[in-house]
Amino acid sequence: MRDGQGLRMRHSFTLTLGLPLLAGAVALPFLASDSYVIHSAAMVLYFAYMASAWNFVCGYVGQVSLGHSAFSGIAGYATVLLFTGLGLSPWIGMLLGGLLAAIVSVPVGYATFRLKGPYFTLTTIAFAEILRIWLENTDEVLGIPLKGAQGLTVPPVGGSSFWAFQFDGKLAYYFIILAMLLMVMAATHVMERSRLGFYLKAIRGNRDGAEALGIDPTRYCLTALAFSAFLTGLGGAYYAQLFRYINPERNMGIDLSIDMAVMTIVGGQGTVLGPTLGALVLHPVGEVVRAAFGGQVLGLHLIIYGVVLMLAVLYFPKGIIAPLRHWLTGGSRAKAPVVAAKEARGQ
Repeated sequence: MRDGQGLRMRHSFTLTLGLPLLAGAVALPFLASDSYVIHSAAMVLYFAYMASAWNFVCGYVGQVSLGHSAFSGIAGYATVLLFTGLGLSPWIGMLLGGLLAAIVSVPVGYATFRLKGPYFTLTTIAFAEILRIWLENTDEVLGIPLKGAQGLTVPPVGGSSFWAFQFDGKLAYYFIILAMLLMVMAATHVMERSRLGFYLKAIRGNRDGAEALGIDPTRYCLTALAFSAFLTGLGGAYYAQLFRYINPERNMGIDLSIDMAVMTIVGGQGTVLGPTLGALVLHPVGEVVRAAFGGQVLGLHLIIYGVVLMLAVLYFPKGIIAPLRHWLTGGSRAKAPVVAAKEARGQ
């Protein structure tokens, strides 16, 4: 089957499954106006967004990062500090915070992308944990208050204020994160069909073969990582504004990195809808477990995540999106990524 036809079928599948999900997401607040339901749905969308940002580099490059929560924390802290210290609108602060996260990601990625497999994963964990522990034990830096483990509170402005990213109720936050999720999914779709997407798939499929074709793995992996860090930072800034509070453990702990990774792997790496499907399945399960057992069994939701991940790897190694796509497209196969990258270079 020609690669262009394969891409068209994948696009058709995305629309076939994505449009009903989008319609349901838009209709949900009008069908269930309860604040708790809207907040819970917003959290599902938040994790779908974060998993999609993680997927942008890890799903296409093929490396498992468990340090992405660091980028969430960097941008979240930057947004809150710019608002509390300079009065800068969080809408601007989150863009600057995302840019800061992207800048930090480049030297980190330059060092870690030289590693492979578990060594890469362990290094990303070390980076995020060192940053988290440092923040937890630092009250002030160059006159900037960080308040250590206590964290920072976003001061209320009184009532709703679009400029201050503060709204009465949860409805506005729900539609903001829905728009952010659609944005990252659109960016993933465009990237997947672009030359960068072909190159990343080629690197994931056969790094040596891609390099033999003249593709620079470091350059394109760093490009993807910087954009992924930027998107993750936007999510971290949103989270800080949603709760009007940020601290190292809540906004940049390893739990967040694990959530992003597991949701993407279970849903389907390297796909537009996979991370969202993973979030739709796993986040409600985690919430039900926490509500049922409370504080009696700490970390039980992570154990369940581990069991679900093992089952997914055993029975759905390409994620739960694979059998859905197989059913809707008749089991079509796309061209090998190295071949697609070679054709992209000839365009």
